[in-house]
Amino acid sequence: MKRIVIVIFSFPKLSETFIVGKFLALLDQGWDVHVVCGRSDPGEWRRFPELMRRPDLHRRVHVMWPSSPRWLAGILMPFSLAWCAIRAPRSVCDYLRRGVKQFGTGILRRLYMDAELVALEPDLIHFEFGSIAVDRMRLKELLGCKLLVSFRGYDLTFLGLDNPNYYSEVWDRADGLHLLGSDLWGEAQRRGCPPAKLHALIPPAIDLNFFDPGDRRHGDRAGALDRPLRILSVGRLEWKKGYEYGLAAIRILRDRGVVCEYGVIGAGEHLEAISFARHQMGLDDIVYLWGPQSRTEVKDRMLWADVMLHSATAEGFCNAVIEAQAMKLPVVCTDAHGLQENIADGETGFAVPRRNPNALADKLERLAQDADLRQRMGEAGRRRALARFRLEDQAEAFSRLYSTLLGENKEESVA
Repeated sequence: MKRIVIVIFSFPKLSETFIVGKFLALLDQGWDVHVVCGRSDPGEWRRFPELMRRPDLHRRVHVMWPSSPRWLAGILMPFSLAWCAIRAPRSVCDYLRRGVKQFGTGILRRLYMDAELVALEPDLIHFEFGSIAVDRMRLKELLGCKLLVSFRGYDLTFLGLDNPNYYSEVWDRADGLHLLGSDLWGEAQRRGCPPAKLHALIPPAIDLNFFDPGDRRHGDRAGALDRPLRILSVGRLEWKKGYEYGLAAIRILRDRGVVCEYGVIGAGEHLEAISFARHQMGLDDIVYLWGPQSRTEVKDRMLWADVMLHSATAEGFCNAVIEAQAMKLPVVCTDAHGLQENIADGETGFAVPRRNPNALADKLERLAQDADLRQRMGEAGRRRALARFRLEDQAEAFSRLYSTLLGENKEESVA
């Protein structure tokens, strides 16, 4: 059985449920999948019942040795090297033999950083974000394995723009690329990726059995005192999510006499800025900052809401928007990068130009006034999610990609 190692910053992470879903789906497909991450918080594990039901999965999640503070890394380095040599003596010898010519004695520091990967002896390493892959392409020769790199939005649209060669090594040496959609593939080419580079366009996927609204009905005209329009946003509190434009749209609705409530789920470094903007716009009484919530709580909030709002200025693909469609929620979002592939504009929601709160408000007001439109868009969203964003289809697509990179048939690479 071929071994796939997924490299990620943190696992599990509430804002990256797509990684957990993919991990479990690939295991169910029979792949020998492991995760190597910078941190793994037990508190985060408890937010994922599907992981807690399978305690055996802990042995498949490996936390890298600490790189800071430097004095601690220096103390731990001999223990790390000894541990790695006991676990995988041949791989350690090959790693050192291949690396000493290029890095000299510096290869020992690199071995410390790569110890978990070396010990796992992977057939294929999958970097889940392009930013993680930078300066890691050496692993292809040092470990004699294949390398796959995913690009999910921020890593292409903003990271390293000051350096035209930021991803040059990735374009040259990665065996394949995964992108969430055609918009990001075009962005990769604009960043220097050769058009002939082996790649696969595989969108995110969600658990459609869990995100099932049942016989949900949008039966009420909304926007009045006795029935406010209930608006929901889900996402990290960071600048690229454009929350200030969403808040401005809510302010416009209030000025137009549309009674509404706006709930925001998420945590992040821009909490203070968003709280200040809410207060400055006089929206403290109708804008709720709910913080991070579990998947079950997110589902309950989606059942509460009439519409999903995503006012991002940059986005690769948004799982929350997919989940909203699965829950029969119409979506009002911007045209930021991959969001135009997230929804079917005019069918499952509306996409408007970025940084345009008036356009956001116009679509929200229209949905408030037309319950039948909300119902039609909600039903179309559920159909779209079922057709395009199933976990089983995503796992099958990754299985085909892994098999292609490993040069073997799918049947030979699963148990």
